[in-house]
Amino acid sequence: MTRFLSQLCIRYEQTVIARALSFRPLACWFVFMLATVASTRIAQAQSSVSANSSAQEFTNPCLDPSTHEAIKDAFRLVCSKPGVSEATSVTQQAIVIGFLGGFVKRNDVRHPEVLFVNYLRSRYGPAVHAEVFGNHEAEKALELIRERLDTKESSAEGGKQPLKIILYGHSWGASQVLEFARKLEKQEIPVSLTIQIDSVRKPGQDDGSVPANVSRAVNFYQRKGLTPGRPLITTANAERTTILGNFHMMYKHKDVRCDNYRWLSRLLNKPHHQIENDPHIWDRVATLIDGELSNRDGIEAAQSAIDNSSPSQDIR
Repeated sequence: MTRFLSQLCIRYEQTVIARALSFRPLACWFVFMLATVASTRIAQAQSSVSANSSAQEFTNPCLDPSTHEAIKDAFRLVCSKPGVSEATSVTQQAIVIGFLGGFVKRNDVRHPEVLFVNYLRSRYGPAVHAEVFGNHEAEKALELIRERLDTKESSAEGGKQPLKIILYGHSWGASQVLEFARKLEKQEIPVSLTIQIDSVRKPGQDDGSVPANVSRAVNFYQRKGLTPGRPLITTANAERTTILGNFHMMYKHKDVRCDNYRWLSRLLNKPHHQIENDPHIWDRVATLIDGELSNRDGIEAAQSAIDNSSPSQDIR
């Protein structure tokens, strides 16, 4: 079936699409049918990589020659950052958990969210334990956090500053960020920072209200394509949570490489992947994490991210 669909798409990609778009009713029908079938096809296509392409190899994406050129471009700003010893003094230890969108697998190195954990490992060394999970793997992520917290409490460092927890995600993964934070809230585990990138609400979830156990939260979104991101996040308790901002990213006149994704993804939902590959997004994410792990206040780090922003955004 997959082979048949691939051949059909290749054969009729130019002729059928062109004809469909020439007639408004037929174009609407064609796009509807593609959208119905494509959501699963896109996610499955993006998640199919060879077993040798794994983020678990812990290679620095800034130095690894096998890193896809589009990912290199997505990380060009974070890779140019000064080393931690030069830029800031790390005073905190942290667990950083990333959640992936759709049905993307945690070893799919064509997604920057996957390789970003390797960047963090290379940048911070043992001060940061970074892992990425599918948005359906919350229990695995929870098990990791419990294990790390238990280890810290039983170690000689148990009396020092608490272990910070930072969560980030894209699309359904961004929705899972807040859902996971609520799981931690039920166990009275605080979260230092949540980062949502073009959040798309999963069925049965609330990706707009930040739970009270989160200290700071930030939201980056765009409003084009089949899956526009959530434009606004709010806090369940304004006295306990600071919303650092809702950042509206616009790509109408901005070229962001997306050739690490299949043509169907780019055809139907390019803006959703442009924000995923935007170098300015990852630069801000890295800046915010730097602020959480250093003497700098998280709000100061957020202001730095705003000051260094690209002109193609509207800050709320």
